[in-house]
Amino acid sequence: MRSGTPSPALPVDLAEARRVAVEAAEAAGALLRAGVGGPLEVHLKGTGGDVVTELDTAAEELILGRLRAAYPGHRVIAEESGVLDGAPGEEMVWLVDPLDGTNNVAIGMPVYAVGLALCARATPVLGVVHDPVTGRTWSAVRGEGARGPDGAPLTLAERPRPGRDRNPVLAWTQGHQVTAGDPVASGLRSALELRCARMLQLWAPLVAWTMLARGDIDGIVGYLPEIVDLPPGALLAAEAGVRLRRLDGEPYELGIDRPPSELGFVAARPELLGGLLETTGRVLGGIAP
Repeated sequence: MRSGTPSPALPVDLAEARRVAVEAAEAAGALLRAGVGGPLEVHLKGTGGDVVTELDTAAEELILGRLRAAYPGHRVIAEESGVLDGAPGEEMVWLVDPLDGTNNVAIGMPVYAVGLALCARATPVLGVVHDPVTGRTWSAVRGEGARGPDGAPLTLAERPRPGRDRNPVLAWTQGHQVTAGDPVASGLRSALELRCARMLQLWAPLVAWTMLARGDIDGIVGYLPEIVDLPPGALLAAEAGVRLRRLDGEPYELGIDRPPSELGFVAARPELLGGLLETTGRVLGGIAP
């Protein structure tokens, strides 16, 4: 993925799609914000320690209702509902993460977000991230840049911090399928922690992506990431000026048709990308047979 790459010719008005997505995300955020303070019924989801609450499903139903009303023929891939088919031959696909950070909400930690992305076939062309805690929303259209909460262009901020080049602040994200004993995950985390000032593990990747796009943190490293919450944040960051590469340093092309093994990434401020790739490359080279 490269910032500045224009969207292909599409059978949809992306400005209108952005409006629909922003309004849906903000309505879901209001629902979440009203519900997080009350008692929650939490259920395990899968075997990797992930959980789901009634807030996840309620927010997802709200978003799906709005998307279906505006774009009845589009396909949808939603965190809780799975794949919802659209019209025959439809190329437009929505990704919906109604509550990124459910584990945080379940323990009373106010770090979570709502994410939506629109893809043309497999290519993300629109991303929206809403933070219900602060009420702020960020969005991006492929090749047209990113926007902040006030609608103004969002570009990677220059926030001087002593020693940033030697001791960056990073975030780490991994998919639910990653086990505690995974040698690649353990090796990458350990090596990165040695070369950074702080490693954040937020359990809410979309929050980390907005922090990176704003310049609050310096980079994110992802290993076997989840596909539903990856495109909105990655597109936002790329359009804001963040550079993305694969863990092995090769060009990064984000597509929802790719397996998790091809979606691992290093995303960082341009001047810090090379150093981080040296670290990940060294780890991967040492683990490879």
